[in-house]
Amino acid sequence: MLTVLAPGPLTTVQDRGRPGRAGIGVGRSGAADRASAALANRLVGNDPGAAVLEVTLGGLAVRADADLLVVTTGARCPGSPVHAAPGPLRAGTTLGLGTPAAGLRTYLAVRGGIAVDPVLGSRSTDVLSGLGPAPLRAGDRLPVGQAAFPPPGVDLAPVPDPPGGEVTVRLLPGPRGDWLTPAAREALGTAAWTVTAESNRVGLRLAGPRLGRAVTAELPSEGLLRGALQVPPSGQPVLFLADAPVTGGYPVAGYVADDDVDRCAQLRPGQTLRLRR
Repeated sequence: MLTVLAPGPLTTVQDRGRPGRAGIGVGRSGAADRASAALANRLVGNDPGAAVLEVTLGGLAVRADADLLVVTTGARCPGSPVHAAPGPLRAGTTLGLGTPAAGLRTYLAVRGGIAVDPVLGSRSTDVLSGLGPAPLRAGDRLPVGQAAFPPPGVDLAPVPDPPGGEVTVRLLPGPRGDWLTPAAREALGTAAWTVTAESNRVGLRLAGPRLGRAVTAELPSEGLLRGALQVPPSGQPVLFLADAPVTGGYPVAGYVADDDVDRCAQLRPGQTLRLRR
């Protein structure tokens, strides 16, 4: 077992989510930075679908109730001696994560995985729908499962930390790009967009030049995927992340390339994002 002493601003259990259920109105959810979560599981020999803890802006403190093998990935937090380098957390000892200097989300994997009860085939917390386990609270006790594979014997995974400055990602055409004016389409792919404090696991709210519409009619709701860039009437785009809704009624002017959505999940309020076609 792992006992939560302090949850930080937001810590949730996440795995690879609930794929294939959009037809019944259930979003995929899962880790916001899938690459970092997958690396954490590999480093402790877990099944790729094992559940990890997604820690937003540090602050998590946990105590081991038995000897455990743990690792953190993603945003590097002060206080973690096991960042990208798996190591033991002895029974009765505490791991406390400080505030990362760059990046937003840190992943804590425990060998054997976090074995809370699954909901619709996943242990992920979906903050939009409320499916899955509740965000962690002080005093929660988390069961740990059995590992699927032997540890890989890696001392350190040489992966870069998330950047703290401007980030550029690839922009793909969206199904409703023609609903924007030519000037708006140009601005979408050239302007510097600032991540606002209203961003969360559902999506990044971006501030920049107002994107005008060429079509003013109402749009019937259409399917949405992670990475969609939706333009509401405010003209300020929303980039959907892990807990995106399955449908939306505003035009999707573009999609961020799938691999780059993980990088966007590490952006903090105030950082700048550029979208390059």
